[in-house]
Amino acid sequence: MKPADIPPVQSSSAPGTEVYTAKRGDTIPALAHRYLKNTSYLTSSELTEAIRQANGNRSGNTLKAAEQINIPGILAAPIVEKNIPVAKDFEVRAIYLTGIMAASDHGLRIIRHWREVGGNAVVFDIKDSDGSINIPFEHPLLGKHQVYIHDLPKFVRFLHSENMHAIARIAIFRDERMVVEHPELAVKSKKTGQPWRENGKLVWTDPSQPKVQEFDIALAKFVALSGADEIQFDYVRFPAEGDQKDAGFVFQSEHPKWQRSDVITDFLKKAYAEIHPTGALFSLDVFGVMAWQRQVDLSHTGQDIVGMAKYCDVLSPMIYPSHFFGMDNIEHPGDAPEHFIGESMARFELITKGSGVVIRPWLQAFRWRTKTYSPEYIKVQVATAKEKGGIGFLFWNAANDYSKPYTAMPEMRAAKDKFFRGDELPGAMVKAGLAPAAMPSALAETASH
Repeated sequence: MKPADIPPVQSSSAPGTEVYTAKRGDTIPALAHRYLKNTSYLTSSELTEAIRQANGNRSGNTLKAAEQINIPGILAAPIVEKNIPVAKDFEVRAIYLTGIMAASDHGLRIIRHWREVGGNAVVFDIKDSDGSINIPFEHPLLGKHQVYIHDLPKFVRFLHSENMHAIARIAIFRDERMVVEHPELAVKSKKTGQPWRENGKLVWTDPSQPKVQEFDIALAKFVALSGADEIQFDYVRFPAEGDQKDAGFVFQSEHPKWQRSDVITDFLKKAYAEIHPTGALFSLDVFGVMAWQRQVDLSHTGQDIVGMAKYCDVLSPMIYPSHFFGMDNIEHPGDAPEHFIGESMARFELITKGSGVVIRPWLQAFRWRTKTYSPEYIKVQVATAKEKGGIGFLFWNAANDYSKPYTAMPEMRAAKDKFFRGDELPGAMVKAGLAPAAMPSALAETASH
């Protein structure tokens, strides 16, 4: 795609302009950084370009003292965004973005491109598995932190303007930041009484610790009330590796008859009761191997699929073929997507039959442990998941490189009955050749992939 091919997106509300009198040493990028939070723009570079255009398409950065500069896109009040309710079987076609990527110019280009090729949703990090939180959020257990998505309602409004379903991912119990700052909330070593380590790494909060649960639910509710259409919990489990016999948890003394699965189900019951009234969907990421119902996996993770299905709208099993090493006597599972996607989906459908929960799988959008990763590999996964009862899909690539799905999506859209229905958000106004009325944008000159 050439830069000239992307028209600037105009603001439907034309929120207004402020005149700034320049001081000696001022620059346009510095002004953009200063004014960003007061405007409808998402990134400093977007606002920088908009300031240039609003002041005679000027090219330099330096401003003269006493010069009058127009600052466009000024908001009369902070943006308040509400979620767009959809049925739980809304067919999501999503990619995943890290928090830092989602908030960047590159991330906005990825989102727009994904929309162009037929996507209708984005999963973006609110809290990742290292415990980092990407949005402004105040809580006694959270101190000063690095913020990437500076205005969550503004970002969600942008997604909505692109007719995208906004899925906020929150990694729950694996939380390195929390256990480093609050070691009293970590899993405890029975031998030493000190925070327990999984294979030498201090990363796990105690899933049965009420303060941990309350923190994560408070964060989820805040995000839902900021306009996110769906709250997605990841790492809703106990640690599965390391010295399990040495790991001590609060529930073992508080509820001595409970198993790990009882803790997870009880937590989800509480979370569902808080999140559902906001209008947001509630989805859970689970290990793909849980479909095999092996007792060792259940006893370690606590992910009882039948119990979890009662307290969510959507289950998203992570059924990346490459991760099934050592299973079903297949030497190179990464190169057997049809088998592992098909077998996983069939098992998950059987286990959850009658629960009403939607199965929407995470699919492999990376080349790890496979020699056959390609647009065709993408198509095989999507077709197999749909054939086995899946509704929609989520593509995972940790580096946010979706070049293969980009190629596969138009081909799948052309034969959508085989791959997907093509659901769109209620009220979506997508017309060929017309950009949706949306946030202002001036990314045209840098939009290439």
